[in-house]
Amino acid sequence: MTKIEPLGAEREPLGAVRERVLAALRQEIIAGRLRPGDRLVERELAERFGVSRVPVREAIRALVAEGFVHFETPRRTVVRRLTPTDVAELFELREALEVYAAGLAAARATPRDLAELADLLDRAETATRADDAEAITDINTRFHDRILAMAGNSLLISVMEPVDGRLRWLTRQNEEWPQLLTEHHELYESIASGDPERARAHALAHVQANYRSTVRHLFGETETPRA
Repeated sequence: MTKIEPLGAEREPLGAVRERVLAALRQEIIAGRLRPGDRLVERELAERFGVSRVPVREAIRALVAEGFVHFETPRRTVVRRLTPTDVAELFELREALEVYAAGLAAARATPRDLAELADLLDRAETATRADDAEAITDINTRFHDRILAMAGNSLLISVMEPVDGRLRWLTRQNEEWPQLLTEHHELYESIASGDPERARAHALAHVQANYRSTVRHLFGETETPRA
């Protein structure tokens, strides 16, 4: 588990302490250092972070709202175990929004936008060769965030923001990194072509392939039951 040095919490505003603890815990869950079923104990976390229990308690409540943890009992908080329905619903959202964003990005991308995407792909290649899962997850998230920004629709970004962390968590579950890199290269080429229809088709194929890979990794299934 990541060791976090105290940052003079007694001089920090409570909100800033809460955000620091929240960001650290969220990243530990996404990276797999806190695993499904692991318990979050206020006292232990407060001691480790060098803060009072109040910002830890607030950070845990925020993680509950974000869908990362849940209260098994009033006194026991654990990292959630993703269910097939959780995965299906998140990917349905990705399919609806990311496919639309890719089409807009193809129509609106500037040379600078495309250069930034290409740079992220270069970094992803380096991380993939090193089998650095945490770096791959971070870069892939930035790749998709960049496409959303290129779409030029602030409402689209605001809709994705509340589930961004859980989508990163899902991305971390898919360890078929070389295939993921290939799909991102194809998505980049489709956006760079300036053809919205082609970009939407590649984005759809990418989301669906990522869904199947994630399901195989989490549940050992080729299909996820849907309600």
